[in-house]
Amino acid sequence: MNVLLHICCAPCAIVPVGELRDEGHEITGMFFNPNIHPFQEHQRRLETLREYAEMAPFPVIWPEDYPLEEYLQAVLPLGPDRCTQCYRLRLDRAAEAAKAGGFDAFTTTLLYSRYQRHDQIREVATEISRRHDIPFLYRDFREGWQEGLRLSRHMGLYRQPYCGCVFSEKERFYRPHRTVKQAAEKEPAGARMPPGCG
Repeated sequence: MNVLLHICCAPCAIVPVGELRDEGHEITGMFFNPNIHPFQEHQRRLETLREYAEMAPFPVIWPEDYPLEEYLQAVLPLGPDRCTQCYRLRLDRAAEAAKAGGFDAFTTTLLYSRYQRHDQIREVATEISRRHDIPFLYRDFREGWQEGLRLSRHMGLYRQPYCGCVFSEKERFYRPHRTVKQAAEKEPAGARMPPGCG
């Protein structure tokens, strides 16, 4: 089959590209990820994918826009459910491109990551597949996680320290500091505060 592969980043593409090719599929990548910011991070991941796609090699459909505002407006009201809407925005664009481009099916490298919500991705993609009348090719690429890490390091590809959105960046790096009062309220009566507190 001629498959359109939505790609979140180059390191996550290595295993899916290899497995799909081993099955005999022709692969075209597509990079559409308005969730990734700041913009310089988005561009760094795009350029890393360009580097990998030249090595592999395979063609890639590159984004014509960066609808950050649309993404934020869609996910901000949803709180912890924002990931589902993020998947929907990206996979909807991939399905549209697959349908318009005459592909036989679409899939996504999001199915490779151990850190993504796998079942939600599958559910959202299946719903989008029905709506756009284009098959969704489901594969669980997670078994190749360690091999993907090894290969991406061997290739010298940039490996990002967070999913891409500002929310995941905060979850990865932000550690709120408790005030002395808050810490004291959590201590049992008579407990000694550690040195340096005060």
